[in-house]
Amino acid sequence: MDLSGLDSAKNLRDVVKTANVVDGKLVAIPQEVVAYGLFINKDMFDKYKLSLPETPEEFLECCKVFKENGVETPVGANRWWLETFVLAQAYADLYNGGNTEAEIAALNSGERKYSEYMRPGFEFLKEMIDKGYIDAKKAYVSEAIEGESADFLAQKTPVVMAYWGAANAETAYGKPDFNMLVIGFPSSRGQMPVMPMTGIAVGANAEHAQDAMDTLDVMVSDEALKVYAETNKVISPSKNVETECIPALKPLNDRINENVYVLGANASMKLEQWGNTCLVVRKLLNGAAVDECMAEFDRLQQETLE
Repeated sequence: MDLSGLDSAKNLRDVVKTANVVDGKLVAIPQEVVAYGLFINKDMFDKYKLSLPETPEEFLECCKVFKENGVETPVGANRWWLETFVLAQAYADLYNGGNTEAEIAALNSGERKYSEYMRPGFEFLKEMIDKGYIDAKKAYVSEAIEGESADFLAQKTPVVMAYWGAANAETAYGKPDFNMLVIGFPSSRGQMPVMPMTGIAVGANAEHAQDAMDTLDVMVSDEALKVYAETNKVISPSKNVETECIPALKPLNDRINENVYVLGANASMKLEQWGNTCLVVRKLLNGAAVDECMAEFDRLQQETLE
């Protein structure tokens, strides 16, 4: 969905029913905000007297302690979601430092390189791979949740990553036999949620565009969003709709309510973020060096400038 008609990331939860015509497309506000975080087995952290990590350095120290105490793979991973670690570190300051528009403009013009932002996150992942905190071969071939859920639920792996709705789903992590918390990813600004959005858009020249817009008005009304959010226990993009999340999600939700998060996708950036970062992370999992991954980001960025 094209969000380039929105003023900035921090306005996402301040507007609900807003439509703009952007490049000939009628654009709608998101129907749902999807937050990604780290799913933590708090009992295992307590067992080894570990505080929940805020920074990359603290996270690596936790992994070291787990590894030293016989936990074979401290972080369960799959081939889809490791980019969340990278995005949280790459854009913690960009989205929370008060200079978002200027930094994005510098990236779009080529004045700044995406690789400058991405490098710390890739170096962090490479260190986790090299130290055996992540099983790169398994992650490379594992689908989301399917590859790591069994070990997490069996309390063999203390940390996995997932979207916050997985904490409510019985098919994922909805009923663990331990105390589970969902926190943000480690970053220079502490625990950092990563938030992609889902939504609905209507073509401006569609044959039944008005009928579609009338339907959309109902679907994104406060009344409908309240039912949707309460039923699915997800974050609503409406500032008028508040829902109670389950206790496990409170740490993640608190950060979001403080307006602390990064976007996993932003249409105002010329280089698409979520998918491209995911693909480059797979190169790392398959043995590429960090410098090779950064060269790929430079190549992708150059394509947007031509």
